[in-house]
Amino acid sequence: MSDEIVHPTIQDGWYREISDMWPGQAMTLKVEKVLHHEKSLYQDVLIFKSTDYGNVLVLDNVVQATERDEFSYQEMITHLAMNSHPNPKKVLVIGGGDGGVLREVVKHDCVEEAILCDIDEAVIRLSKQYLPGMAVGFEHPKSKTHVGDGFKFLDDYKNTFDVIITDSSDPEGPAESLFQKPYFQLLHDALRDGGVITTQAESPWLHLPLIARLKKDCGEVFPVAEYAYTTIPTYPSGQIGFMVCCKDATRDVKVPLRSWTKEEEDEKLRYYNSEIHKASFVLPNFAKKALQ
Repeated sequence: MSDEIVHPTIQDGWYREISDMWPGQAMTLKVEKVLHHEKSLYQDVLIFKSTDYGNVLVLDNVVQATERDEFSYQEMITHLAMNSHPNPKKVLVIGGGDGGVLREVVKHDCVEEAILCDIDEAVIRLSKQYLPGMAVGFEHPKSKTHVGDGFKFLDDYKNTFDVIITDSSDPEGPAESLFQKPYFQLLHDALRDGGVITTQAESPWLHLPLIARLKKDCGEVFPVAEYAYTTIPTYPSGQIGFMVCCKDATRDVKVPLRSWTKEEEDEKLRYYNSEIHKASFVLPNFAKKALQ
């Protein structure tokens, strides 16, 4: 048997991300070497070294993270929530098995405990091996890891967390339930007073009806529910959004409650800053109309 790993998404040295979730378009990355492929209990897991984006994690044929641009996603999904809370001590990450969100959460000194719950041990294990820059989040003394279903995990917690971040894959496969209203109710109930959530909420170029439904569902569960976005080259259409919701009706999540100094921002962060926090909620007209 040759030691070269083959995968249906890779042809002529290029990985191709073709999906019904973004019909008529595809993102491609040039492959230097395939590092790992396995079918976990939940999904197809592929890791390859790309020529220009470093190591790439692919779940069910969809890019989840690349070493070159992951920070724009990890920083935004984390700090939009963390800096919309006055003093987040106890934080839960649902999904996020690559460790990147954990890495960002523990940059906040006020955090006392950061728990990560991901359904797939393979993602955690392989990220530690092939994506050490993200998996560093698991090494932090404040971090704890639980392998299991986030939906079931949340059911056991009421009034516990200050911030909950849902770093999920797309709503096909293992993450489908994480885009439904009952899930947002569970999130709401697991938060303490004044608690904040962020959740991956797709791209306005591809999924406006889904985002409109998410915003409506979140708005029926939380008194504050706003949509923000970040730019990221290797996600479909180069843009991905988040729902940012809060239990405190008086809070404006569009303006950070806490911020680092400029020096700290430069030292800790590569994408997020307090200006971009505000700007990320400013939507182009077509998206603004659809979400009104």
